Amino acid sequence: MLKRWRIARQNRVVVERLYQSLVALTRQPKLYEGLGIADTFSGRFEALALHVFLFLRRCRGEAALEPVAQDVVDRFTADVDSTIRELGVGDQSVPKRMRKLAGVFLERVRIYDAAFDQEAQHEALKTALIGRALDDAAPDDAAAQLATYMLTMSGRLGAVSAGDILAGSLDLGD
Repeated sequence: MLKRWRIARQNRVVVERLYQSLVALTRQPKLYEGLGIADTFSGRFEALALHVFLFLRRCRGEAALEPVAQDVVDRFTADVDSTIRELGVGDQSVPKRMRKLAGVFLERVRIYDAAFDQEAQHEALKTALIGRALDDAAPDDAAAQLATYMLTMSGRLGAVSAGDILAGSLDLGD
């Protein structure tokens, strides 16, 4: 019993480290200043959703990483829930907002995934980002720059070993 508790606690620590690494990536000023994501609640959600998507894409196809990926998504969901409560959304409205945001996230995953599966990934990502991670106020070249960022970040995450991920490390070599 104690051993099971220790393993569960260790898993929570790993998931928290991974999630905080993704959150740190979303706090990069360049995302908001140079890549066109709005520095608002919605923009920050989009930036975090983008990084969680890239992490999920990295974990896909590796059986050992799938439970960790699900745990990171669960942590993301709990964080969004907590954040909207802190913003003053009433308890009765939270489930409705969470369903909407979960739908938005799943739509992003589906659309970004389809873009990555295209032969012309960069062009497909540019199209996918407009109206989602990027609003109408974004500079004209923002979609191209953010698409390049996503492809680069996907490559960097792809270089992180499964062992490092299972240990809670997303060392991207900054």
